[in-house]
Amino acid sequence: MNAGRLRALGLAFAIASALFFGGSGPFAKPLLVAGLGSLQVTWLRLAGAALLMSPLLLRYRSAVRTSPVAVAGYGMFAVAGVQACYFGAIATIPVGVALLIEFLGPVLVLVWARFVLRRPVTPMAVMGVVLAVTGLAFVVRVWAGVALHPVGLLLGLGAAACQAAYFLLSESTASVRPSALAAYGLLIGALVMTVPARPWRMDWSVLTSRVELAGHELPAAFAVVWIVLVSTVFAYLTGIVAVRGLSAPIAGGVAYLEPVVATVLAWWLLHETLLPVQLFGGVLVLLGAFLAQWGAPPRPVDSLGTATETTLSSGRG
Repeated sequence: MNAGRLRALGLAFAIASALFFGGSGPFAKPLLVAGLGSLQVTWLRLAGAALLMSPLLLRYRSAVRTSPVAVAGYGMFAVAGVQACYFGAIATIPVGVALLIEFLGPVLVLVWARFVLRRPVTPMAVMGVVLAVTGLAFVVRVWAGVALHPVGLLLGLGAAACQAAYFLLSESTASVRPSALAAYGLLIGALVMTVPARPWRMDWSVLTSRVELAGHELPAAFAVVWIVLVSTVFAYLTGIVAVRGLSAPIAGGVAYLEPVVATVLAWWLLHETLLPVQLFGGVLVLLGAFLAQWGAPPRPVDSLGTATETTLSSGRG
């Protein structure tokens, strides 16, 4: 396959990955409304996806022996931490707002690098931080006394912090294949979430009930299958294929379609709307986060393309 066709294929799969990831919140929220806790929905997603990706666990079992810290960090932060905080956030604030806050991860990385690690940052990155913080002020409407549920806001920031934590640890994943990182990350994430989620105390009858989506009643099991199969397994696998044909900046840029997709789906399926001023703020947040990521010092990329994968899929909602 020539380089042009490979890039086109990579772009198509990157867009598909963003679409799949963006659908997790809108399909998870009806389960939360039906009575499941956010930690339980997170556990269902991770455990189901880990089970479906178990063949990769056997194929890449050496990853645990060669890079245990990297794999554990991915599972705890980029998988369990981000998704638990994100699902917790959307229980009380709009899906689009929660995902916009989560995408502040690259901004937090630069703030940490500048003020904690005392590393210089580029003017473009500084501009990105300013734009993102300004956009966040519009999204939460600070002049109205922060018109969001405080718990949801904090959990959204927690998702951003977990995303940032993984970006800061990303160099240690250079020796791990992206597919192995995804498979073992999901497994570790599911194991980490088992204790706080306590699935043995979950009301499993909810999964046999019906939930409302886009004004229609659908089986709750359909929503579970969607967030497990489409928004996790398909999302990660298409992301892995995408990074083979794209550079890190392009892959990272396409990933910013995710909040747009989530906001549109939340409007269509959940009837959640954002005010024009919040949409304007959302544009500033995404532009600022993109500039912050683009202006950050480049991470080393190994022959497996692992650094590119961290740009594309770490911390996805």
